[in-house]
Amino acid sequence: MEERLQKLLSAAGVCSRRAAEGYITAGRVTVNGTVARLGDKADVERDAVKVDGRLLGSQSRRVWLMLHKPRGYVTTLSDEKGRKTVGELVRDCGVRVWPVGRLDLNSEGLLLFTNDGEGTNRVLHPSREIEKEYHVTVTGDVTVAIPILAGPLELDGQPLAPARVKMLRQTSEEGELSVVIHEGKNRQVRRMCALAGLEVRRLIRVREGRLQLGSLPPGKWRALTSREVEELAGD
Repeated sequence: MEERLQKLLSAAGVCSRRAAEGYITAGRVTVNGTVARLGDKADVERDAVKVDGRLLGSQSRRVWLMLHKPRGYVTTLSDEKGRKTVGELVRDCGVRVWPVGRLDLNSEGLLLFTNDGEGTNRVLHPSREIEKEYHVTVTGDVTVAIPILAGPLELDGQPLAPARVKMLRQTSEEGELSVVIHEGKNRQVRRMCALAGLEVRRLIRVREGRLQLGSLPPGKWRALTSREVEELAGD
């Protein structure tokens, strides 16, 4: 099926649609040997679409991965401060992929990667309200904190959608909570816990939508099945 070149480049993980316009106007994109122009369309199953002389792969080769992000890695493909990045952990997947969403430096767990630009937009769009579940080990008065976490809260002057919170375990020294949200504000769960008087010792994302982290070891990744991709990022 013919589609605009900007969409093809984005879906193949080359760049964003906006950046693709610059590629095209700069003459870096060709279709069947002819320099492309803005507005041109192509079918990657039929046409030879090249960027800087390199053939664009078929859109059917979209890749989705799940990484178990360890603590101490930044969610980026490169870091000017020289810190360890999650990109280092998925370099052996065979294609260029990028993280879908974020986990902060000291957080762990399920982190998605893909080369699917359209799918990325669908997963991250607020209207999808894809649930994310975190297991959070905390210190403080958990009994008092739970209704605060589940009640009306604000961050940066904006009200948060209600969270679902339940106790998983409690000892004399700490508690472990399940916190389910569908928003993605910066360090949201940690900041919510701070508002409830809790100190976070460990935070691990265990679920996104129906996708479970399961027994995947820290630092390892696996490819998603076609069914998992359809449930998570399908139209």
